[in-house]
Amino acid sequence: MNFAKGEATRQVYRFHPEGPQDIWEVEGLYDLCFAPGREALSSYRLRDGVEPVPELCRLARDSDGILAGAIRYWPVRVGKHEALLLGPIAVHPTRQGEGLGGALIRDSLVIANQIGCPRVLLVGDAPYYERFGFKRLSGVIMPPPTNPNRVLGTGDWTGVSGSVSKR
Repeated sequence: MNFAKGEATRQVYRFHPEGPQDIWEVEGLYDLCFAPGREALSSYRLRDGVEPVPELCRLARDSDGILAGAIRYWPVRVGKHEALLLGPIAVHPTRQGEGLGGALIRDSLVIANQIGCPRVLLVGDAPYYERFGFKRLSGVIMPPPTNPNRVLGTGDWTGVSGSVSKR
């Protein structure tokens, strides 16, 4: 997928899957965009020792091949149901405000639907993620100390509740 934002920037981004050669560059972007203790967050316990979903780990590169954004998804279980955990998602500070993060989310949610993933959850700010169809999930319990008001989901959550665990 290609994404162009605004006539003034005329920047075109190419979206493609993250490959093994991209891992350290993506980790560098995450380090740049997030606090040094990002891996101490409870959501990282759900990622430890688990491979992300390769089809949904997507990169945005500009026309010069420079990494502008990245998104990853992880397989999890909510009670006895399978789900995906979105995150982290990052956009390089020099590219923020162009709509690139939203484009990565929309692109990856379409792919998640195409590969048969019925539900996605994340920990985030509802006012931002509501535009992508995310709503607060009641009855879905992330590992502590996660604020339950920040546990959001999109897709079919009918009858799904319980603690989130590694799949």
